[in-house]
This record gives sequence, structure tokens and C-alpha cells, in this order.
Amino acid sequence: MREKLINYIRAGYSGLYIVSHEEARVEAEIKAVARELKYGLYAWTVTTGLVNTKDGQHLGAQDPMEAMLTMDEIPEGSVILLRDFHAFLTDPNPILARALKDELSMAKTQGKVIVILGCKLVLPPELEREITVIEFKLPDKTQQGTVLDSITESAKLKKIAGDERDLILDAATGLTTTEAENAFALSVVKSKKIDPVIVAREKAQTVKKNGLLEIVEVKEGLDNIGGLDALKDWLLKRKDAFSNRAVNYGLPCPKGLLIIGIPGTGKSLTAKATASVFGRPLLKLDAGRLFAGLVGQSEGNLRSVIQTAEAIAPAVLWIDEIEKGFSGSKSSGSTDGGTSSRVFGSFISWMQDKRAPVFVVATANDVSQLPPELLRKGRFDEMFFVDLPNQNEREAIWRIQIARYGRDPEQFDIPALAKATDGSTGSEIEQAFIDAMYAAFADGKEPSDLAVSMVLTEQVPLSKLMAEQIAAIRQWAMGRARLATSVQEKNKGRKIAA
Repeated sequence: MREKLINYIRAGYSGLYIVSHEEARVEAEIKAVARELKYGLYAWTVTTGLVNTKDGQHLGAQDPMEAMLTMDEIPEGSVILLRDFHAFLTDPNPILARALKDELSMAKTQGKVIVILGCKLVLPPELEREITVIEFKLPDKTQQGTVLDSITESAKLKKIAGDERDLILDAATGLTTTEAENAFALSVVKSKKIDPVIVAREKAQTVKKNGLLEIVEVKEGLDNIGGLDALKDWLLKRKDAFSNRAVNYGLPCPKGLLIIGIPGTGKSLTAKATASVFGRPLLKLDAGRLFAGLVGQSEGNLRSVIQTAEAIAPAVLWIDEIEKGFSGSKSSGSTDGGTSSRVFGSFISWMQDKRAPVFVVATANDVSQLPPELLRKGRFDEMFFVDLPNQNEREAIWRIQIARYGRDPEQFDIPALAKATDGSTGSEIEQAFIDAMYAAFADGKEPSDLAVSMVLTEQVPLSKLMAEQIAAIRQWAMGRARLATSVQEKNKGRKIAA
């Protein structure tokens, strides 16, 4: 970051915009840059006005418009830091926007640099081409390690090293230095030591604040999935993809996986199990939440998601029902001024070029809504199609669901139940057993084959309700996507119930 700032200033850039929540860390970097370049540094806030950081001299000008006029008094070879100035650009006064544009033009001729520091990107169209945006990355493990050492020293704890240190720093990745410091301190208060579990829990709460990402606690593994042998085998071959051994071997970092198919067939469960296989945290993104009403905010939301995911990496990023977020990108120009198209373009560019170990698992029900650019090779490593479960897979699903609710699968006629649920999804099988439990509970009995059979006579599977749509999905997937169930298993009986 420091080198980038120095290069921009030496190249004569007069307007820079740094997006970060870490005001103190950014200011420390800017001070170091100003010191190296022998520039003066003036900082502005709406409460203090313009202040010379070298001698503390106040120039006044708390009003943003007055600050623009006072900048003429600042000598050449200076950096002018405007804190929280984005708040005045959200719905800008046209006079203020014009004044800032004029000051940027004057600053270029006078060797001055105006730096806006804000927690989010807000730029009116008039200034988009005048100001260069810089993303300030979240702290890496080295920087977090400094914070950790400071906390252990102040708490008079033994210095942490080795695997224990790595676990704690892994738990803290994705936090700002202030958030990490708070999490470490809370752990000391709660457990008299720095516990990675407590730090990870605090990180989950922090990530939830922006409403874009959430850290999902994963309890499911591949054993919780009935069938899908080809997909499971593909994942297992990549379980050590983020290890040092893989890096030393020369393996490229895997990009991700797109899972399409019929609702209720285990796509979301597979996304969770993927994080379990890799042994990495699972971040869930609702693609629809990316889009906001303010100009530039949607693009800023995507940048925030990417920055957080890459900071927490290695991690698995789960995008559920991705078609709902990006289906409008084709008509974006006439419906939302091109916002959806720009956000989608930024996303697929990141997918194509990303180097950070973030494994993306995207799930989709309606593949016809997906833009073709998303489906081509290079975005995802593989695209799998999940069909209705066959006889063997239904038997496995019945065993898993019965055991999940504390009953012995050996007390049920599993082959008969699997045959009776031909054309049912895994979700429908689970719901059938739950309904049978309710019926048995009302009668003061344990669930039985008879109770399940009674429920099944009243259940209408999705394969009947959406027979045409399912046939269309299957037709599309043939030859385009890899089957999640191997051909040998598939031939054992998948069909839509008549």
C-alpha cells in the first residue's frame, strides 16, 4: 500500500480515495508516505477543520465548502487528508462537487494531493474520472501477529508460538486490527488465555454486521449426503488443495464449483460439506444483497465481499441460488442503468483472475437464468448437475434421515421406503419422516413403516408438480454439465414418477 501511494503521488495524481474502516492504520501509512516524500500533511474533519499534523496549527474551515476555499492557503508539496468526506458526497451539493473538482485541478499544478478517507465508496458522476480509488486491504497475519504480541504482553501472558499461534491468527484473519485487538482482549477476559474459538466467534459476529456475508457453522460432512458419488470423489481429490504440499507440488489454487439441479436434491448440503472436506471456514453470500439503491454502492458491496473473503482465506465462499443475483445482468442497461451488468462483470473477472485461496461454491436451480459468461470454463473448475436420487441413493438418504432423528434405520424396511419414494428429493424424504414422527407422537407411538407409508400416500413430489421444468433442466444439463452421480450409479434407476 505504501509503495502504491508513493507511486501515485510521484506520478502527479491529485485525487485519491481510500476505502477503509481502519482510519488509524491508514493515517499511519499516509504519515509515513508524507515523511518519505518530504510532503506536509494536513488533515480535515467536520469537527476540527483543517489541521497541520506537524505542529497542530488549526486553519479552521470545519464547513466542507469553506475547507475547499482554505486549501489555497496550504503550501505546495502537501497531502490533504479529508476524513469522512464521503458523507458529503452521498447527496452532494453541486457547488461542493464543482469546488472539489476545481481544487483537484489546481492541486495537480501545485504539487498537492487530496486524499479522501471513508468507510465506503461514494463518488458522484462528476468526480468519478477525477479521483483514483484505492482499496486498503485488511491486515495480514504479520500485522495481526503484532497485535497478538501486544495483547499477550499487556496481559502478562506467555508469548504464543507454533501451531497455537497459527490457529489464533487464522481465526483473526478478516478482522481489522482494532477488531482483532478487541477479540483477543475479550478472550483473555473470558478464558484467561487467547482462545481461537472465541476469536472465531467474534469474527463471525463482525462479518454479520454488514449484512452481506455470514460465517456458517459447519456440522455436515460428506457422510450426511446420500449418493452423489462422482461429486464426492471430485471433492476428496481436492481436500488438500490449500496445503503447503499442494503449493510445493505446483498445483494451481482451485477456483470453485458450480452445482445446478433440482430443488431439494442436496446442493446446499454439498456446499456445507465442501467446507468440511477442505477444513476451512464457510462464508455465505446472498447475491441479492449486493444490490443497493445508491450509485456505486452495489459495486462497493462486491468489493467489500471480495476483500473480506480474501482476508479470511483460505476459505469457502458459498453463493446460494446465484441466478437470483445475476439473472438481470443481460437487461441491466435498460432496467438499472447497468449496475447489475457492472457487478456481474466485476465478479466474473475476479473469478477468472483471483489468486487468493477462496474456493467458490455456487448453487443454482434455474440454469436458464444464468448468463452464459458464467458457465464457460475458467470461471469454475467444474459444473455438476444433481438429479433426482436413484434407488441406492434414496436408501442412503432414508438411513441418514432416520438416524438423524434418533431412530435405528434397521427397524425400518429401507428398500421398500426407497421404492415408495421413487421421484422424491432428499428434502421430501426428510419431510416425510418428520411428518410420520408427528403422526406417531400424536398417537403415543414410535414412527414405523406404516406411519411413513400413510404420509407418502398424501405427499405429491416435486417431480410431479414440476415434471416439465425438471425435464427441461435435465435436457439442458445433458452434455453441458458433469453428473454428480456416476453413470454406473445413475443407470441403477433414476426416473420421474408417473
